[in-house]
Formats: sequence, structure tokens, C-alpha cells
Amino acid sequence: MSYRRASAGGAFVGANPLVAESLGDSVRSLEPLVLSLLVLVVVGLVLGGWWVIRWFRRPPGARLQRVLAGHDAVTVLMHPNPDPDAMSCAMGVARIAASVETDAALQFSGEIRHQENRAFRTVLDLDLESIEASSQLAADPVVLVDHNTPRGFTGAQTVEPIAVVDHHPGNGAGTKFTDVRTDYGAASTIIVEYLNDIGATMADEDGSSGFQVSQELATGLLYGIQSDTNHLTNGCSRAEFDACAALFSGIDEDLLDRIANPQVSDDVLQVKATAITEKRVEGPFAVCDVGEVGNVDAIPQAADELMHLEGVTAVVVYGEHDGTLHLSGRSRDDRVHMGETLRHAISDIPMASAGGHARMGGGQLSVDHMNGIGPSDGISREEFEQRLFSAMSGER
Repeated sequence: MSYRRASAGGAFVGANPLVAESLGDSVRSLEPLVLSLLVLVVVGLVLGGWWVIRWFRRPPGARLQRVLAGHDAVTVLMHPNPDPDAMSCAMGVARIAASVETDAALQFSGEIRHQENRAFRTVLDLDLESIEASSQLAADPVVLVDHNTPRGFTGAQTVEPIAVVDHHPGNGAGTKFTDVRTDYGAASTIIVEYLNDIGATMADEDGSSGFQVSQELATGLLYGIQSDTNHLTNGCSRAEFDACAALFSGIDEDLLDRIANPQVSDDVLQVKATAITEKRVEGPFAVCDVGEVGNVDAIPQAADELMHLEGVTAVVVYGEHDGTLHLSGRSRDDRVHMGETLRHAISDIPMASAGGHARMGGGQLSVDHMNGIGPSDGISREEFEQRLFSAMSGER
């Protein structure tokens, strides 16, 4: 007896013509339904794939805008003691949130002390709120700007941001959106690109309508870029120059001048003078202990001042405030990565932290722990300064 395989079930059946005809009729009756289902499946896969591709190809600014649109209100959180880059980023995110009718509260921990930072806040009339605990956050959805890990307030470790926009190294991430570009000189540059992504225009452009960037925001973003790159001379990428060019037509020159040239307090001048007169120089490196300071923001300003010294390529200035040593370092020496230098110098001191970029770094350490409290033996100020010199020369 001969056998053949039936097309429908894959089993062998006899060659009985009546059976074959009956099976054939059954298969033909199923074909329209099967084909329809196949067509629906294919169409679904194509549409799903198109949507996924379109989502991931959306520019970052549009994706952040969509994330913000999913909430009635958000907290835009700056790092402790925010600088112009952090504040202008917060302004930009708030403007993007407003474009999708989402309320944004701008908050930070710590203080705004540096005269430049205070001028930035005052001149641009920013509504910023200081917090000391996570319970004071204005809204549960949190967007981090200019840092990628919440810090500086009680309960910071429990905060899970929905979005992160930053240019500093770190492992922090948002649950819905993360954009960390360590090759950029300023986080404000990223915000300028976001505004461009969603079609924003400068407020004074002829015929502009729709989403507009105010003069205050344009001025703030431009100064945020300038302040974090030492007026486009340090740590820049091409993106910084492109962003400044895009902002130029929208800035207010009077506001910019008032921010850039604030009055300097007497204590800042005294710390700068101490750094200049009491510095310790070894080869191309300088270190200075400026002693007890009332304004810790004077320390990085003193470090900037020492970088003007002829023959000096890297400096570290440190001072004490409320039982904590604050460090600030600057480098224009290709051999000295300042962030890594400071990290190495304090690596075995308990409760100490430091880091930063190649050209700029900072850190903090407890004076008690430096003196030997806890598991360490402690080190003197002289030994600590020698560590700094060794770290800058690559010996530590």
C-alpha cells in the first residue's frame, strides 16, 4: 500500500480518495482565517518595531520632555551649594517641564555662598528652595541636574530620581531617563541641545512663536557654560562653543555683566592673599593651607588665583570650616589628573571623599579622622601636604 503525507496534520494517511478529499476541504476552509491571523501578526510586529525604533531615535530633549509630561509636578534637584551651571540647568529643565504643563520646583541642599553664585540667583530672580531632608522634597518625581547621585541631605540615599542630566563621572542613573556626558565641559550645554531638540527659539528672534527661551534663561545658560569652563578655556568640547553661539542672540548683556562682575567680600580677598603669601611650592606644583575660613567658596577662588603664578602647573588649596577640611585643586599639567590626584591623596583616610575632572577637583575630610580617630593612625598637616605633592608627581 502506498502512503503520502497530509498537508494539514503531518500524519500519514491512506490513499482513500474520500478521506483525502474531506481533509482537503477542511484545510481550505481554515486558510482564510489562518491568513488573516498571519497578516495581523505581521502588521503588529511591523508597527511595534517601528514604534520602538522611533522611540529610541527620538532626540534626548524630546524623550526628557515626554518623561516630564507623565507627571503633574517634579522636583528639579541641584547638587549641594549649587553653582551657575547647576542653577541654569535647573532653569532649563523647569522650562521644558512648563512646555508640557508640568510644575517644577527647584531645590538644593547646603548654601549659596560664592559671590558669583549669589549674584546669579539674585540677578535672574530665581525661586530656589533649600532642603535638609528628603521629606522636604516638593514632589516625589525627582530630576537630578549637574550631578548623578543625590547627596547632601538626610535621606538622600533613599531618593530614586526619574531622570539624570549631568557631565560628571559617576554611576548614578534615572529610572526613566539618563544622560551623562563626561566629555562635555558643562551640563548647561546639554540643556541647550535639549531646547534645540524640541524646537525652542530665542525670545527676540523675528517671527518666532511657540516654545521660546527667555532672555533670563539664555543668559543663565550662557553663563553656566562659561563658569564651568573658565570662559571657554578649560575642559571644553566643540559642543560648548556651538551652544554659546546658539544662545548669543537671546542673551541680555546687562544681566550677564551684573552676574560676571559681583562685588567681592573681604574674607574672600583675605583667603586669596593667604594663598599667595603662604603657599608652598615644589617644582611646578603649589599647595597652601589657608587655615580656618568662614566662607568655603573662597578656597576654590584661591586655587584659581594660584594658577596665575608663573611656572606653576597644578595647585591644591585647603582650609578648615566647622571641623572639615575642604580641598580644591586645579591643573593645567597633562601629567596631573586633579580628580584622581585628590582621590589618591585621601584614599586611606576614613570618611574622606574627593574626585573631579582632569583640570579641576575637590574633596572633603574630617579633621578628627585625619588626626587619627577611627581605624587610621592619623597624619599631620605637613604629612598631608607631602601626600598632595607626591600624588601630583605620580608617586602615590
